[in-house]
Amino acid sequence: MPLVRVPATTANLGPGFDTLGMALDLYDELLIEASADLEITVTGEGEATIPRGPENIAYRAAMAVFARAGRPEVNLKIAMHNSIPVARGLGSSAAALVGGLVGANALLGAPLSREELVNLATHLEGHPDNVAPAILGGLVVAARDGDRVYCRRLEPPAGLMTVVAIPQFTLSTKVSRGVLPARVALTDAVFNLSRVGLLLAAVQAGDLELMGRMMEDKLHQPYRLPLVPGMGEVFAAAREAGALAVALSGSGPSVIAFCRGRKPEVGRVMAAAFARHGVACTIKELAPCYQGAIVIENTSNSI
Repeated sequence: MPLVRVPATTANLGPGFDTLGMALDLYDELLIEASADLEITVTGEGEATIPRGPENIAYRAAMAVFARAGRPEVNLKIAMHNSIPVARGLGSSAAALVGGLVGANALLGAPLSREELVNLATHLEGHPDNVAPAILGGLVVAARDGDRVYCRRLEPPAGLMTVVAIPQFTLSTKVSRGVLPARVALTDAVFNLSRVGLLLAAVQAGDLELMGRMMEDKLHQPYRLPLVPGMGEVFAAAREAGALAVALSGSGPSVIAFCRGRKPEVGRVMAAAFARHGVACTIKELAPCYQGAIVIENTSNSI
């Protein structure tokens, strides 16, 4: 009966569209076991909307592990307790998917490696920027090459903290991706490429100032601005209050500020800026999570 804990994630980190992600210390938990009948329960975030049938993301992920491992499917009892807000840009769907993968893998005696889980998760999710750090922890850079995903995990710089403003409305990834252009200007592509390269170098060097300076973006955030009322003003307010950088978390609508140490004032001004545009939000101060999804308890033998 594996109990799995999976961290939230923030994807893109500004310029790293679909390639960069970082785990955060906010967690969903998933308990999984073989059962006579399919049974899924959900408590916490999303308990009123998350499906309880075969279409449930965690269940589908678990069945993908059974198939990849060449094991016959069984009915499962899955209990999900969620702390990650749903459809807010903090990797809630990736956490559910990874929970199902890691839980089922543990239930089967761990036939799949972490690398195989990252590849399977990316195949199911469509891109690796959330699932890779959810599995590996830390800050992850990932790229797809055909059916294979290559990724490397980096340690977030010491002293890095984040302040996340989470609006009380949802924004689906499908809608957020739908506003992006099919083609971008060469100058914008070069702008982002240069910043991703220096951002990663800054992370490796532990240079928070340079990391912050390299988080500007021209490939996705300008196009998503109309989807999040007040987003531009929230960015400006956070920087003025001392944030090193500000970005849309994943596809939004949450906005994440990167800071040196704790900066409570950053959260206050972000909330006030959103409020001026009629948007209520929750503020969370989150640290990087250095460990990805883990089995924190396993009280039964594998099947």
